Amino acid sequence: MNRREFVTRTAAFGLIGPMVFQKRAFAAESGKVETISDGFLELPTNFLLPNGLPDNIPGMSLEEVAAEGTFKVSCNVTAVRRPNGVVVFDCGAGPNFMPSAGDLDQNFAAAGIDPEEVTDVIFTHAHPDHLWGVVDDFDELLFPEANYHIAQTEWDFWNSDGALGTVGEERQSFVVGAQNRFDAIGDRIAFFEPGDEVLTGIEAVDAKGHTPGHTAFVVHGDEPTMVVGDAISNNPISFLRPDLAWGADMDPDAGAETRKRLLDRLASERMRFVGFHLPDGGMGHVERKGGAYRFVAGS
Repeated sequence: MNRREFVTRTAAFGLIGPMVFQKRAFAAESGKVETISDGFLELPTNFLLPNGLPDNIPGMSLEEVAAEGTFKVSCNVTAVRRPNGVVVFDCGAGPNFMPSAGDLDQNFAAAGIDPEEVTDVIFTHAHPDHLWGVVDDFDELLFPEANYHIAQTEWDFWNSDGALGTVGEERQSFVVGAQNRFDAIGDRIAFFEPGDEVLTGIEAVDAKGHTPGHTAFVVHGDEPTMVVGDAISNNPISFLRPDLAWGADMDPDAGAETRKRLLDRLASERMRFVGFHLPDGGMGHVERKGGAYRFVAGS
């Protein structure tokens, strides 16, 4: 029995408790876009803000944005329901990263999405909470019928001989984990560059900094939507101080430049977007606020 059969059968007999999932949805020409929760992460404050929080953010302190020395951040996987199937952006963490994450398979079922309906998975990047869920705890593909897409730069970096020496000791498991998951999808992977149309109506947007090949995507339609991955990852800090060095970014300077560029575009074009780690399902708009920005969720 595989994991999918196990979940289905045990749920039918009431052996799995109620499945709680977070979902926001809106219609677009190229399909219905929604987010499905993979759970959440708890990350140390001093990891995300290695230089601390500046004093010049009026009315805000670390105590207001973090509790007990940690940030609790949502994990929102984007799904686009199209006439010929479902396109998914990222796969969540799977069972072997953090116990608070890895709920995607159950929550897809609760949202009424059969994993076999997923035709394509598009990765923003290869960090564990985005990639490791590509296989379940039986080492089977969560989306067995899907084709997979990732930026060539991202694939090359994590597969490189020098990756272990680049990321630092605390993230070496990220490299090993990425390479193992890449092996599982190596016979069905396709690569793209920034500016490419990955699938019809889905455009790759350069968003490097968080990782070397981190990519955002615009789902084009009457009301375009941008999937920003981890380029904009904290409310309110990413909006009030997009220039601030973020400890999760492999290249903090490039990450800050990407954040400022994307926020400016989202505010100028009033484009809806999804942030993987933003609250309330991660969907919303960006509004200008003085010399900075604010996140308006769910609009």
